[in-house]
Amino acid sequence: MDKTDEQLIAALRHDARASYSDLAARLGLSRSTVRARIAQLQTRGDIIGFSVVTRADVARDPVRGLMMIGIEGRGAERIKRNLGQMVELRAVHSTNGRWDLIVEIGTATLADFDRVLDRIRRLDGVMSSETSLLLSTRKSG
Repeated sequence: MDKTDEQLIAALRHDARASYSDLAARLGLSRSTVRARIAQLQTRGDIIGFSVVTRADVARDPVRGLMMIGIEGRGAERIKRNLGQMVELRAVHSTNGRWDLIVEIGTATLADFDRVLDRIRRLDGVMSSETSLLLSTRKSG
């Protein structure tokens, strides 16, 4: 993927509904170049799909947040299995760096959110965590 592809993906992240003509004008490319590059990005698997975030998606979980989790020892697989059973978790991500896992949490109330955090912190092998509430979402995906 070259710089032009990266700029094209950034433009699509900003507005995935932009026309080829709009993208071409924004990036200083021809319409046919934009169309061909998007097709190539999809064929290679660099772009695997497009998504829509609706008001209902956000309304379903008025309280949303990200919890970064540090795991002690070799308990990651067991902890991931336990996390996978929690209905309030929207995603569980493995990562590198300071944190071993990042989980996306969605609940109806702050009290529910707090209970989920407590359940996760009590899992055997969870040694540290840091949580951030999501205040707004401008785009997703």
